[in-house]
Amino acid sequence: MHFADRLPLQCGASLHNYSLSFETYGSLNVDRSNAVLICHALNASHHVAGVYAGQKDSEGWWDSMIGPGKALDTERFFVIGVNNLGSCFGSTGPMHINPDTGRIYGADFPVMTVEDWVNAQARLLDAMGIATLAAVMGGSLGGMQALSWALQYPDRVRHAVVVASAPNLTAENIAFNEVARRAIVTDPEFHGGHFYQHSVVPKRGLRIARMIGHITYLSDDVMNEKFGRQLREAVNSAGKNADAAAPGDPKPVAPSLGDSREGGSAVREATSVGAYRYSTQEVEFQIESYLRYQGDKFAEYFDANTYLLITRALDYFDPARSYGGDLSHALARATCKFLLVSFTTDWRFAPRRSREIVKALLDNRRDVSYAEIDAPHGHDAFLLDDPRYLGVVGAYFDTVAKEVTSASVGVRELFAAPPQGETAPSGGSELREARNVGAGFAAGPPQGETAPSGGSELREARNVGASTS
Repeated sequence: MHFADRLPLQCGASLHNYSLSFETYGSLNVDRSNAVLICHALNASHHVAGVYAGQKDSEGWWDSMIGPGKALDTERFFVIGVNNLGSCFGSTGPMHINPDTGRIYGADFPVMTVEDWVNAQARLLDAMGIATLAAVMGGSLGGMQALSWALQYPDRVRHAVVVASAPNLTAENIAFNEVARRAIVTDPEFHGGHFYQHSVVPKRGLRIARMIGHITYLSDDVMNEKFGRQLREAVNSAGKNADAAAPGDPKPVAPSLGDSREGGSAVREATSVGAYRYSTQEVEFQIESYLRYQGDKFAEYFDANTYLLITRALDYFDPARSYGGDLSHALARATCKFLLVSFTTDWRFAPRRSREIVKALLDNRRDVSYAEIDAPHGHDAFLLDDPRYLGVVGAYFDTVAKEVTSASVGVRELFAAPPQGETAPSGGSELREARNVGAGFAAGPPQGETAPSGGSELREARNVGASTS
């Protein structure tokens, strides 16, 4: 969708004549009360679910979460996926023409913030005629946007679902982003961000940036389980031997992918055979092969300037900064209900960061549900098909759906003619939730109770407060 009017940005610049790419799933109900906005993370897009007809490997990045009958059920909700400004998947970004100069933006594309993205998303909703969101949802950087929605537009959001996120980045996270950016800007092909004019791409820098990022997305346990100290040559040999195996014997997956979930025993046994290359340049270990593969793939489709812009937006997000670092004070503006989800092995956005948000919201007596999922996958867990995680989110959206239905019925009744002899109400009745939801069973259930399994409903917490595990 094209927007002609200027969008003021926090950096002092503005954008005009820009476009936002988006996709929608499901149907908007009559009173436009069932819309759910999905905010994406670093290298994702507006294509959140489903596949494109005739296109191989076109599954949406959150397809495990969103769709008919899934946790976020598109038979009940109207789901909107938006590609942020500055990205490289359709919305106006550094690779597009600057209307003020007639040349490609390149490094001249203005620095964006999470707050800028939220303002742009709000304009999109205005154009779609959606005044209030049933929910806004995102993971990682997307979770930051969901939180920012609750602060910037508190009257337009009824629920915020914040997954594997944080109220700001730690110094360590900023450091990882800076190293990745330096890898890009020091690539000779970067040309100060104007590499488009030279018809080149700084692929070396992008590869290294992706390799650094990918290390932070996985847990130590998953890395050791998938790769350990496997030698690349030993894995290749195991693969060749497996090709000659009898039908039905386990066969390792492609060595370039470094995934030992299938045929893992043959690959792991191969670790002890074969010899070192004794080289500082060639691939020796399977984890090296995996990271190079991920880097090569990323450099073929992602934009270098986009990487700089999005990681810097991550760095800048800090809603408590204007309140002397007081997160409770900063979140006082939020009025919606919240679900926060974290994962035990996520060290990039550790559970304690989600608990900071939970505590700040509870300090303001806001309605908060919190689940800490014991999952081995690290930060990437928010993208994976974990039944406990999907069960928590699905149960929460069951509650949201009931509210939407109640509100829709209330609207219809409000505008219907009153029974004979009665007077129509002067205003709509307020929706109230009968229960108070506090922290999830992160540290185990109270004594005498059983922890919820896969798809069980969210229970009322006995103590309204954050988990201490």
